[in-house]
Amino acid sequence: MAAYSEVITSNFPSIDSELLEYVTGVLESGSDDFESEEDVNEAVGGILVEVAGEDEMQLVSQVCQQLCKILKLNSRGTDSASATLLDAPVHLAEIVEAQEVILSDDASIWMAKKEAVSNVDKRKLEKAEAKIKAKQEKRSMKDDVPKTNSNGNSTMTASASQATSRRDQKLEESGTNRSTDIKIENFDVAFGEKVLLNSANLLLAFGRRYGLVGRNGIGKSTLLHMISSGELRIQSHISVLHVEQEVIGDDTLAIDSVLECDTVRNNLLIEEKQLSEQLQATSPGSTDSKQSQRLNEVYQALEEIEADKAPAKAAMILAGLGFSSAMQVQCTREFSGGWRMRIALARALFSKPDLLLLDEPTNMLDIKAILWLENYLQAWPTTLLVVSHDRNFLDQISTDVLHLFSQKVDHYRGNYSQFVTTKDEKLKNQQREYEAQLQKRQHLQVFIDRFRYNANRAALVQSKIKEIERMPELKAVEKESEVVLKFPSEFEKLSPPVLQLSDVMFSYTKDKVIFSGVDLSADLDSRICIVGENGTGKTTLLKILLGDLNPVDGIRHAHRNLRISYFTQHHVDQLNMNQSAIEFLASKYPNKPLEEYRRQLGSYGVTGDLATRSVASLSGGQKSRVAFAVMAMNRPNFYILDEPTNHLDIETVEALGMALKEFKGGVVLVSHDECLIRLVCKELWVCGNGTVKAMEGGLDEYKSILEKEFEAQYNS
Repeated sequence: MAAYSEVITSNFPSIDSELLEYVTGVLESGSDDFESEEDVNEAVGGILVEVAGEDEMQLVSQVCQQLCKILKLNSRGTDSASATLLDAPVHLAEIVEAQEVILSDDASIWMAKKEAVSNVDKRKLEKAEAKIKAKQEKRSMKDDVPKTNSNGNSTMTASASQATSRRDQKLEESGTNRSTDIKIENFDVAFGEKVLLNSANLLLAFGRRYGLVGRNGIGKSTLLHMISSGELRIQSHISVLHVEQEVIGDDTLAIDSVLECDTVRNNLLIEEKQLSEQLQATSPGSTDSKQSQRLNEVYQALEEIEADKAPAKAAMILAGLGFSSAMQVQCTREFSGGWRMRIALARALFSKPDLLLLDEPTNMLDIKAILWLENYLQAWPTTLLVVSHDRNFLDQISTDVLHLFSQKVDHYRGNYSQFVTTKDEKLKNQQREYEAQLQKRQHLQVFIDRFRYNANRAALVQSKIKEIERMPELKAVEKESEVVLKFPSEFEKLSPPVLQLSDVMFSYTKDKVIFSGVDLSADLDSRICIVGENGTGKTTLLKILLGDLNPVDGIRHAHRNLRISYFTQHHVDQLNMNQSAIEFLASKYPNKPLEEYRRQLGSYGVTGDLATRSVASLSGGQKSRVAFAVMAMNRPNFYILDEPTNHLDIETVEALGMALKEFKGGVVLVSHDECLIRLVCKELWVCGNGTVKAMEGGLDEYKSILEKEFEAQYNS
């Protein structure tokens, strides 16, 4: 049995102990019945496939072949040992009588049937079969999930597997592992048939703040989901919270929704209320001493967790994320999806889990809220793992950077800028080492080729050959491909002003004016960024510039040859999820050669099979690139972009900035990404207080004003 266990565990280290015992028991008890590899495969192959996965059918076949060989060796040993000469004749009648075999009256041949002795524990067999059935049901449920959901987005079809050491398993089962560090070793993650991570390792030290970076579609968001869903196992005593869904809109007040996260406080308050009501209902002379004692214990527990300070803390977090005092007492159903996502983020910050997972938290925030979140997370007490495209945000909050590349997770100390410097230096050193080894190998090979047939140099040639064989296998340095975006600039120059707003006022209702007195002029060399808190009218201003909305008062003037392309922050809504990128581009601009569609998509990084896959299966950043390709197809001379960096990776954001900087037409954009603003914009316009004004000092002056507002808010 030890031989069977050794073969199975060496090939399938993740197999459960009960399954292993069941398989070895089947092999041991039925060794006489297995005559070929097919018999072994029929008996235990299905179980091994469940452990390894259907992709490892070849490995399972090889293991069954090895087990078959062991079975044959054992049977030969048994046969030779049992071939002994009997000293006396065998009396069948006595054997039958001794074994109490009941034969029928008309039986003409006496036969004793040997009972099959099984080494398999029935209880363990039932457990093993139950586990196999559960895995099969889980797999069939995954197979039945449709490829896209009602919103047209690709549903989660990711899977993960990992190897856990016996030591860690024993610690987890015994409940003695109280470590707050998280270690996930030798794990794989796949999305459908695409392998995202292979034999990767992840170590998160308690109290560190990790930025998770990598190209679009490489698996950053999938990794967070695998951790939060439990597909990748961590210690059971560690609490994990993944902010990925907005809160449900109902009659719960925003501040109460945040306070509900503290279940300990809520339960104590409920118990305190019940005990107080019970004591008030009883007469003074018949007070229950146990109830009074328990009420005192509840009061003490509430004091220890500082329950009285919780509402102020929740209000502070909501205010930092942009909720006014009036908004904090609104029902959650009254908020849009973006604001409900902010409530979800506030709940996570308030509850302080052992591991907080944030996926693009700045997407829903304006610059003011981002600055507050940076300051708040710098003092975060537990472990933080965040995916973000905002380089400045990662520089401010990260103590470490995890880089997803080539199906591995590489760890770097320091913030994002330090990571870039260290990675570049590491790649240079690897390239120098590769070139030095290649040069040495070539030098040795020249000597060998020259003196290979020289008898006097035979010994020296052999030593050189052995030296080459001892050298490590050379691997060229693998680098990420450079991201390049280019917006075509082949159009005639237009005399200024090409786009102008004069004393514009706009309001959706008579009672509330969004802004008034707006004077904005843009030419083909303009690079204007519009900033301001959410709800101050940034998107409304863009729609007036586009001509989609007419001002209530004032004039919008546009040059007759002006061609504007608009990138909306909800660009995904414009894409057909069921079409491929090529099909969608062809539907927008028909009757063009296929090569032109491919060339256009390729200019924005949508190459190869990405162009032919359904849009629903693309990552958020890849969908953004498709939208860029569609936006630029009609060769516009003016771009208006509303939050274009959402879902892009950092390299693509920088490439977008360079492309807009080199573009010969005009640009007006709304963005909260500091790096993009500094790279592109020459003018800064601020929405707020019912107007839109130019900020002469640019982004630095605007940030300085916001920081002073924070100080005044905290001092008050």
